[in-house]
Amino acid sequence: MTDPRYPIGPESRDDEPTEAKRQLWSSRIANLPDALEAAVAELTGAQLDTPYREGGWTVRQVVHHIADSHLNAYCRFRLTLTEDSPTVRPYDEKAWALLPDAASGPIEPSLALIRGLHTRWASLLSTLSLSDYDRPLHHPENGDLTLWNLLGSYDWHCRHHVAHITALAEREGWRG
Repeated sequence: MTDPRYPIGPESRDDEPTEAKRQLWSSRIANLPDALEAAVAELTGAQLDTPYREGGWTVRQVVHHIADSHLNAYCRFRLTLTEDSPTVRPYDEKAWALLPDAASGPIEPSLALIRGLHTRWASLLSTLSLSDYDRPLHHPENGDLTLWNLLGSYDWHCRHHVAHITALAEREGWRG
């Protein structure tokens, strides 16, 4: 059985930029809103409040986490494109997931935020050259990175969390 924490496998870093990977990863980021909306379509409140694994976040918290995380990612991209080697600020994602709006709030605002955010993010990504991804940033917890590293990380992050939801729905028999 696949580890429910990593339904598509753990994140691995790919430090070799290619145009083909850039296009693939960017398209996955652009298509996340559709994939996420399909994954949560017609789920009941009780299903949204089901953890994707024992000790894990609920589907509701996962949706809100994606909005929080990708909003931070988009800002990190923009900072790195407009500043010289910025230090980006980490945040406590577990604490954010426990805040009332994430723990029990409706998912529709986060789905709308994700749709608008990913439209902007995909637009930005489509303007970048492969060399733009060499721009450096510093993350206090993850060290020195480049935009290429962020692009790969968020490609994985999109697929990772959608897979949490779809794997749970499959295990629970929620889809016909």
